[in-house]
Amino acid sequence: MGEVYKNVVCPFCGCLCDDLEVVVENGKVVSTKNACPISKTKFLDHSKDRAKPQVRKDGKLIEVSMEEAINKAAQILKESEFPLIYGLSSTESDAQRLAVELAEFIGGSIDSTASTCHGPTIVAAQGCGAVKCTLGEVKNRADLVIFWGCNPAEAHIRHSVRYSVTPQGMYVRGKKERFIVHVDVRETRTSRMADMFVKVEPGKDYELLSALRAVIKGYEVGDVAGVPAEMIKQLAERMKGCRFGIIFFGMGLTMSSGKHMNIDAALRLVRDLNDHTKFTITPMRGHFNVAGAGEVLTWITGYPFAVNFSRGYPNYNPGEFSAVDLLFRGECDAALILASDPVAHFPIGASQHLAKIPTVVIDPKVSLTSLIAEVVIPCAIAGIESEGTAYRMDGVPLRLRKVVDSPYPTDREILEGILRRMKGC
Repeated sequence: MGEVYKNVVCPFCGCLCDDLEVVVENGKVVSTKNACPISKTKFLDHSKDRAKPQVRKDGKLIEVSMEEAINKAAQILKESEFPLIYGLSSTESDAQRLAVELAEFIGGSIDSTASTCHGPTIVAAQGCGAVKCTLGEVKNRADLVIFWGCNPAEAHIRHSVRYSVTPQGMYVRGKKERFIVHVDVRETRTSRMADMFVKVEPGKDYELLSALRAVIKGYEVGDVAGVPAEMIKQLAERMKGCRFGIIFFGMGLTMSSGKHMNIDAALRLVRDLNDHTKFTITPMRGHFNVAGAGEVLTWITGYPFAVNFSRGYPNYNPGEFSAVDLLFRGECDAALILASDPVAHFPIGASQHLAKIPTVVIDPKVSLTSLIAEVVIPCAIAGIESEGTAYRMDGVPLRLRKVVDSPYPTDREILEGILRRMKGC
């Protein structure tokens, strides 16, 4: 029997499940307990498909020493005039802090993956505020749970078991005392565990949210967004009549037509509901520390994403300094990608520009972005091979643990090395 690590935090999604048991033998993870299938795969296969320190020479990536790779990365960033730092969401908060320090030192732009997922959530909350709570409060108090534009049954697999659907809370005794609603454009596995499924027409979330607000304020409405008037009224009455309700929403709301206006309507709906009962709202964050990226950027710069330092002070403007826009317009002349794979997810125009400029990739695994990079620097996997802090989707910080050693330095150590070289220390 190998060494058993208990209460390990899972570094995969925004749930940050903190009850894992990990068994390590001969420096390798051999089994896990309480992990979802995705988490189990991440732990058991942590040593597979690992990147190697590489520098592109004569058009080909050639394996080099770690020292040479870091030196080349520092040289690229030092010679650039308008660099971009992007990613941050799958690493720990100390590395995120150093990434912000590096962006400030080189006078570049820094952006997290939030700009392509829950950026609209942040923009909307800045405009009208948000009524929030912890996942522990949901578990203990929520008798009405609404999933809107998300599919936790497949994307946040243990969310329903630990926090929202079946767990026994202090004041709510599991599923039999909770009513689950799923609002989406199509039925999914989440719909099957719901007591009520509301099928909304694609791109019509804003209309449905507005209709719910109208009914709650006492107005009559007809069929809206493909949803019958009677169902809208039934849902509104259930929302007003619950003891503690919550809306969990995902990219089906943030990245469909309307974007931040959808979220604005949802936040204002929750605010209206608090005239009648206790109601809250929480985004279903994807990467395990994307919430932390926003927290760290806000501490240091005052802004949560899409920040530029070219004027010597932080300047915030989503749409101008967000990564996709900078790349699509061809404005940045170098990039450092940390803990992300934008080539696998960005529009083709943005990825094409990323392939044209000298790009540094810091990542434990081989990715599509590492294949087009000028420099590849492998690192330890945060939460498995290195410790640190991560922020759960509800903003609660949790401590990641190290369970095995890594052949490579941590993100933090790599960024410290780049900063030292650029400062001439």
